[in-house]
Amino acid sequence: MSYKIFCMGNPLLDVQVRDGEALLKKYDLKANDAILADEKHQPIYDEIVKDYPVTYVAGGASQNAARGAAYVLPPKSVVYAGCVGDDDLAKQLRTANEREGLDEVYLVKKGEKTGACAVIITGHHRSLVTTLRAAEKFEASHLSSPTVAPLVEGAKVFYVEGFFLTHGVESVLTLSKHASEKHKSFVLNLSAPFILTYFHSQLEQVLPYTDIIIGNESEAQEYAKAILKSDTTDIAEIAKGIAKYRKDNARPRVVVITQGPQSTIVVEGANPDVAKVYPVTPIASELIVDTNGAGDAFAGGFLGAYVGGKSIEESVEAGHKMGTMCVQLQVGPQYKWPKVKVL
Repeated sequence: MSYKIFCMGNPLLDVQVRDGEALLKKYDLKANDAILADEKHQPIYDEIVKDYPVTYVAGGASQNAARGAAYVLPPKSVVYAGCVGDDDLAKQLRTANEREGLDEVYLVKKGEKTGACAVIITGHHRSLVTTLRAAEKFEASHLSSPTVAPLVEGAKVFYVEGFFLTHGVESVLTLSKHASEKHKSFVLNLSAPFILTYFHSQLEQVLPYTDIIIGNESEAQEYAKAILKSDTTDIAEIAKGIAKYRKDNARPRVVVITQGPQSTIVVEGANPDVAKVYPVTPIASELIVDTNGAGDAFAGGFLGAYVGGKSIEESVEAGHKMGTMCVQLQVGPQYKWPKVKVL
């Protein structure tokens, strides 16, 4: 079996609650943010199940994007790798992937719990609090295993979430260097501002092998501080700086920065002093149900279109369509049949 896209990330089951203002205050959380849980956050997982109506949603940033790409591509186009436990949470993830047409090659850790993410929704905002559990026990050797190695060799595009850099930089370097050496495309999502704040040294190891970088405005601004050593908040200028960062191969880097309902900024490395602006078609506020996973949906639409041979402009438009679809769904990027036309 050969897949065009090989994705890698932290498989997580989202535990989603609404009207979580009290939780934000109690656990000192921001309304629109993503963090790794520390000791003070650990009680939140039992508390939300006990005190709130919860919705369980198959999650994990890269896994969400992989399902989005699978949604718009022919069957057997996308495969996903990550580490899970041998528990019911992993079964729920597999069920969601099967429904969306995504194949996975999980590394299963016996006796471990699958990772989880508390999703605290307040209005149109979501605060993500992640406990990685089995996800951070992924081993680079899994990529060279008899089952997975042929899939790595056969893939044309690799996609990894920035969250994986918190524990798996060796695995990310394995894929990114392979892509660079074999003239394939390596795509990295910045994922969250804290990655730029606390894991920028790991990111800087991977950047030279990265062909496409996807992020949002908050992540771009943190990138400017951590790596460009600049206080600028000009997204276009930051995108240009990312595009010009040193590269191990001659292929120009593409930088895509989304800004929610505002225009998406794109800089293509062949012309790194020009930032292109792609407007987002607005939708009525009352149609927005849940913004959780909208960025992953954009990445999935972009990735699917790019692998399908579309131009960068067309790929951005596909990302916009998927993001628009996602925010109108009750449970984030869990796409329903029949398909709408995205590409």
